[in-house]
Amino acid sequence: MMSTEETESIVQDAIVWANQHGLVVALKDKAFVNPECATVHVPLAALPVAFPEERFLQAKAVMPLFNRVIDRVAADEAYLERTLAAAAKFDDFTRRLLQLLVATRSARQALAGGEIALGINRSDYMLDEPSGGFLQVELNTIASSFGCLSSLMTHLHTYLSSRVPYLDASRLPLNTAIDGIPAAIAAAAKAHGVAGGVVVMIVQPGERNAYDQQWIQLQLWERHGLRTYRRTLGDIATKHSQLGHDGQLQVEGQPVSVIYFRAGYTPDDYPSESEWRGREIIECSNAAKCPTVAYQLAGAKKVQQDLARTGVVEQFTESADEARQLRSFFAGLWGLDDVTEPSTADAVGEALRNPDRFVLKPQREGGGNNLYGADLVSRLSQPEGLSAFILMQKIRPPAQSSVLVRNGQWAISDTLSEVGIYGTFLKKGKEVLLNEEVGHLVRTKRTDSNEGGVAAGFAVLDSPYLV
Repeated sequence: MMSTEETESIVQDAIVWANQHGLVVALKDKAFVNPECATVHVPLAALPVAFPEERFLQAKAVMPLFNRVIDRVAADEAYLERTLAAAAKFDDFTRRLLQLLVATRSARQALAGGEIALGINRSDYMLDEPSGGFLQVELNTIASSFGCLSSLMTHLHTYLSSRVPYLDASRLPLNTAIDGIPAAIAAAAKAHGVAGGVVVMIVQPGERNAYDQQWIQLQLWERHGLRTYRRTLGDIATKHSQLGHDGQLQVEGQPVSVIYFRAGYTPDDYPSESEWRGREIIECSNAAKCPTVAYQLAGAKKVQQDLARTGVVEQFTESADEARQLRSFFAGLWGLDDVTEPSTADAVGEALRNPDRFVLKPQREGGGNNLYGADLVSRLSQPEGLSAFILMQKIRPPAQSSVLVRNGQWAISDTLSEVGIYGTFLKKGKEVLLNEEVGHLVRTKRTDSNEGGVAAGFAVLDSPYLV
């Protein structure tokens, strides 16, 4: 254990290093003329968290399999429509995405050379102490964030490890997300092939996590010579955008090679029909899309639950061994389309009796949406619209002590950690051009917090210290 003085010294070094090296988020201080230009260090753990090396390597090794399953699920649009139909009856956002999938089908099929689909995915896991398992929390297929800042966290913890006698910097695994994610976008631009093509990053107005995104922009320009425009979905529909008869989208008179979504995953990103029109224009274009609407739907909670059903993930893998590897990461998952079905009824009954063992998840991304405890019991007791949710086993990772630093203040807390593995996948028509694991993320939160999002204010960025 470090003394208070030693901890304070490490924390101050961490804050200075983070600010010096761009490990920051927007401060949003209204005292500034442009609040987005004011920055503060990202919420962070002062020292890395211990994590089993074998489990970490397993998650890295299986990421290309998850990439391929996402692609195959997305390609089976009939499966997506069938699987999400019940949820769409009660979830307007899921319904609109499905309608977009159908409405753009003929335009997408008419693209010369085939649609270019780029996946920048992240599969999140937690250790489950009661069972000894290593279980998947969720599979993210849109706006998988913090890749670049997580790479910087590895550099920060490597530096700080030199200050702490009992830490060995060689136990911190290489984190290549800051290189691999821009490289995948550049590969998609090359597959598109138009001279002078640009990248359009779809963003939310007033994005606090813009600096993670802007690291990608910097890498795209300095390493790949690609210019990036930051635009909202509304901008695509209303500001100087044009879709040609050949499917070529232009923004500000420049041909667009890649559309990279860092927004569009929440209903809040579609406040009017203009945003939906912008999304439709993108889907009908010949630009590489990250993700396509089909890839976004393939990451839905309902699809995650359905793939865990007997015999389903096997439909999207090449062998029984691949399916077995993927299934080893699946937590307990139950659909709520028919709560009278025996296994579902048993799970719901157990959840009503012991709600702390479960989590109720809607078809949402971005953190802060799940239901726990009394809220879970209340919603499960109302049968109407339950098909828009899935019921999931609550994963219980082992607690560790961490130094959490936020806005210059630090506290030592008992914490839980979640590991995410990034993967990139690129396909043009039926040809797979890229399928790689490209880095990792660790988010650490207090043991009394159910949610785990950094941007949503629940967690801090961390690094795995392999043991």
